[in-house]
Amino acid sequence: MIRVHSYESLGTYDGPGIRLVVFLQGCNFRCLYCANPDTIDAKGESKETAPEEILKMAVSQKPFFGKKGGITFSGGEPTFQAKALVPLFRMLKEAGIHICIDTNGGIWNEDVKELLSLADLVLLDVKEFNDERHKALTSRSNAQTLKTAAWLEENQKPFWLRYVLVQKYSYFKEDIEALGEHFKDYRMIERVEILPYHTLGVHKYEAMKMDYQLKDVQLNTQAQLDEAKELFEKYFRTVYIN
Repeated sequence: MIRVHSYESLGTYDGPGIRLVVFLQGCNFRCLYCANPDTIDAKGESKETAPEEILKMAVSQKPFFGKKGGITFSGGEPTFQAKALVPLFRMLKEAGIHICIDTNGGIWNEDVKELLSLADLVLLDVKEFNDERHKALTSRSNAQTLKTAAWLEENQKPFWLRYVLVQKYSYFKEDIEALGEHFKDYRMIERVEILPYHTLGVHKYEAMKMDYQLKDVQLNTQAQLDEAKELFEKYFRTVYIN
């Protein structure tokens, strides 16, 4: 059984085309800006769901996917439930549905390796390149995330690099340049997405009686987003502000 938090039909922000987005329960990171704090706990208020039920939903929505769309697994952290997801991924492949997985790349085992092998596209969230700043932002090291990126490159698995731009936490010119230098020769990176910091999930913290720690962080101005895009474009050809 798979622990599902929620679904989004006709999604256009999590992978190519129109997609069914499945938000899964459980996460190994503790990102300060997490927009879905209700998905962090391994159980939460999620519903145990049979793989066949998700397959049926994806197949029913297939006419809306067109040539580019498909299903995206987000969260939470999908690889948190890798073992349970592998059989579903196999069924989705047999049904001819494009599979995308949005991951922080921070979990690694044989099940995760198989899961990423079955996916058509990986959305890899690199929260920060400087490891100390990464730990301050997520409470975890980025070492495995970078190893996961290297594995994707070595195994010729296409992926998108995603970077959330947060003033005082991940918006440092030297860190973006270091990231660019590290990844500039990767051939499997199809595009880079800059995700502007937002506060859309703050009401969830209030409802869960949790303290939101980035109350004083300002949203990015358009000038700051444009500046960051120019920085990334020094190293990558396809950079988008999502």
